[in-house]
Formats: sequence, structure tokens, C-alpha cells
Amino acid sequence: MSFELKNLLKYDNIVIQCHDNPDADALASGYALYTYFNTNGKKVRFVYGGRFQVKKSNLVLMIESLEIPIEYVKELDRPELLITVDCQYGESNVTCFDAENVAVIDHHQVSGNLPELADVRSGYGACSTIVWSLMCDEGIDVTSNDLLTTALYYGLYTDTNSFTELHHPVDKDLRDIKNVKMSLITLFRNSNLSMEELKIAGNALKKAIMVDEHRYALVEAEPCDPNILGIISDMLLEVESVETCLVYSVLEFGVKISVRSCVATVQANELAGFIAEGLGGGGGHLIKAGGFLKKDLIEKSGIVYTAEAVREMLVGRMGQYFCSTDILYAGEHTEDVDCLKEYIKKRVNVGYVRSTDLAKAGTKIVVRTLEGDVDIATDEDTYIIIGVKGEIYPSKKEKFERGYEYSDEEYVFTGEYPPAVLESETGDRIELLPLAKSCIANGGTTIYARELTSRTKVFTSWDTEKYYLGKPGDFLATRKDDLHDIYVIAREIFFMTYGEV
Repeated sequence: MSFELKNLLKYDNIVIQCHDNPDADALASGYALYTYFNTNGKKVRFVYGGRFQVKKSNLVLMIESLEIPIEYVKELDRPELLITVDCQYGESNVTCFDAENVAVIDHHQVSGNLPELADVRSGYGACSTIVWSLMCDEGIDVTSNDLLTTALYYGLYTDTNSFTELHHPVDKDLRDIKNVKMSLITLFRNSNLSMEELKIAGNALKKAIMVDEHRYALVEAEPCDPNILGIISDMLLEVESVETCLVYSVLEFGVKISVRSCVATVQANELAGFIAEGLGGGGGHLIKAGGFLKKDLIEKSGIVYTAEAVREMLVGRMGQYFCSTDILYAGEHTEDVDCLKEYIKKRVNVGYVRSTDLAKAGTKIVVRTLEGDVDIATDEDTYIIIGVKGEIYPSKKEKFERGYEYSDEEYVFTGEYPPAVLESETGDRIELLPLAKSCIANGGTTIYARELTSRTKVFTSWDTEKYYLGKPGDFLATRKDDLHDIYVIAREIFFMTYGEV
């Protein structure tokens, strides 16, 4: 059975608990759950424990301005249902209170045994996103409550380092929510830096390591609020000789990283993912990103968890990133097709949407997918193809009709996250799937392809500003009828959709 908030309405005495020393995401998530159960007539409390009460200025302002009914408690009468939010019951960062039943809603990695009532989505940037999604699933218009909307927005904002670490599309959907009191967000944001934290930033910048060959900087900061790492990163990128930077802090339980880039050949989210691969998680968007490397995973990889060893590891990963990646520009690159095998597209059922069905011709739109955002300008000649895993391919009408047959069958989406469209100027969201129609690859598309043996960034003919990353094992494809139409196909999708001629 999937986790649904309405299934918890059978309990009457409910306590929502966030972790000790709560942050903005924990406060927002718990506040949203409190609002849901209170609206449904339940006896509900929102609490936290631990040795310290909330004193950080931005959090005090948040609680007061948004009227968050949170209580600091040292003991708790045994409730019928205890919901831990932004943490997991039994973890060391949350005071253990007894309860008849326990539920968990969290976005961190699973650290132990979960109760039957649990919704943990480790790929999400904030717990606020999960709770917002659960409320949307109940048909609740969260935007009707501007205080709650503002809380959830700020919870996501802080837990993703000012939106620089957004990677899941549902996080992006919450970021784009309407009816946020931006004046309060500005107030909270500008109450976030103390004089002590300002000194931390200054001391870190003094120790910057500059690598002139690849024009990047690497800086270690002492333990601090993650937003401080972002501030240091932004300062570094102002330096004329720095195009990319990595700022990090070694904490008791892991390493927090912040990444910035101002060049098209390095996407900050992709670099953060590379740094964190096998050690934790990283993501964000093109110019700002971040991540977290878990201490236990670092130690399992054979690295001693000391500041010196972590520095050596990060220097090594940065060097590997810049020295082991190929960059191809489809408009300029020519593959030696005489040495490549030919493949033909299988007869697979996929979907398509005419771009002008989404918005009038000339409108700039962003197609949001699980793999990232794709920028498109609508016109009568541009189609959007939805692949077998939900991947998006822009195509001109002529090429589309050469490779696909229109079908009267109902289109059935088989991916994980339904792609959506945002109008770039207004931010209005348009659901793509209700407009999608079915089509069948007719076997008329022939490509040359080779398996990649190194990381490869491809700037395609349809998007010269952003690259598509291919990893070893993926395939680099070149259309036989257009040798400059070069793109990456993920290994799994390649074998599902193409067969050797």
C-alpha cells in the first residue's frame, strides 16, 4: 500500500515531531502536517526535543512570522500516533519518545529499520517537497494558505542551499509554487549570517587553492551553516581567473560541498554529482549546485576520515573530472562513420506533442523531465518526442515523419516522472501528458553508433548552450541522414530502442 496522508486520519491523538535543533525544512514540513491534521479535526501537536531551543535568528523570525505552532518539550505523553518528520525514528538526532504507533516522513538516506507507515524519498532535496506532494495528492490547494506556502518554499530554499542543489523535478515544481510572501523570504534570508559566520567566510578565502590550468578553485571552510558555503562559492566566482569552484566543509558525519560554474563546458550540477558519486549525493542546476558526502561511505571507500585525506580526495576528483572528459560540438564534429556499426530503430510505441499545442508559436518553454530541463522555442515545425523512459527529444516535423508513424492508439506514459512544461516568462505550468498522442517508430531511422569509453559532453544541434553527458557504456549516435545530428543515448534505452542492421 502506498503512503497516503488520508490513511493516517483513523488516529485521533497525533504528535508530529521534528529532529532536535530543527532547521527551516523540518519546521515547514511539520507545520504543513499540523495544518493538515488540524483542518481534519484531529487533536494534534507539533514538537521537538533535545538540549537546546531554537535561537537562530532566521528560524525565530520564521516561527513568529508564519505562526508555526511548534513546542519545545522534554517529555511527552504516549500519543496514539507519532510522526517523525525530516528525520527517522530512533536516529541519534531526534529525541526518542514512546508512542502506540510511529510513522516516518523523510528525505534522507534510510539509516535503520523503518516502521510500516513510512515515506522516505532520498532523491528529494527537502522534506517540504514530500509533504507538499502528499498534500497535493489529497487534492489540497496549498497556495490558498500563503503562510504555509511561504514556509514550504523557504524549507526547500534552505535545504537546497538557496535552490542551488535542486535536482528532482518535484523539488522544482515546489520552487515554482505561487502565492509565496517573498517579502518574508527576503527577511529570513537577510537574517541568516552572523558576524562569526562572516569571519568563517573570510578565513576560508585566505586558504583557497587555485588551479590555473583548469581555472578552478578549491576551498575548505570550517563547520558552518551550508548557506555560508554558497556565499563563499559566489565570492570565488567573482575572481577573474576562476571559472569553477568547489567549497567544502568537513563535518562530524560527512562533508558538505558547494559548487559553482560560469562556463558552459562545466555544469555545476553534473560536477557535484561527479564529486559525490559513490560517496553520497549531489545535484542542483547549471551554475549552482551542491551535495553531501557521507562519512561512512568515505571510510568504506578506504579513505581515512581526516581533513587532510578528504582534501586529497577532493583534489583528486577535481583533477580526474577535468582530465578524463571529452567535449564534442555536434555542429563542428564529424564521426568517422566508416568505422561504426549501423543501427535501426525498432518499432516501439512512444509519444509526441506538437510544441504549438502547448503554447503559441514563438513562446519559449521549458520541458521539465526527470533527467533535467530542456529549453525549446515553440513553432509549427517543432515536435516533442517522449521516449520509452520518459526522456525528451525535440524534433523537426520532417525528421519526425521520416522516423515515426502517427497512431490512433491511446498514449500510455511508462516513465517515473510525467514531464511538464513551464512558460519561461510567466512560469505557468502546463501538463504535457494530456496533450500527448501515440506514435510508432517505423524503422526508418538509421544511425551510426559507438559505445563510449570515457565521459563525453555533447553540445547537440538543437541545444548549443547545454551539453548532454554520456558515461562509459552509453552510446554516441549519429543520424545517417544528418551527420551533424549527434547525441547521447543511455545504454538501457539504446538496447530497448535500436537493433543492429
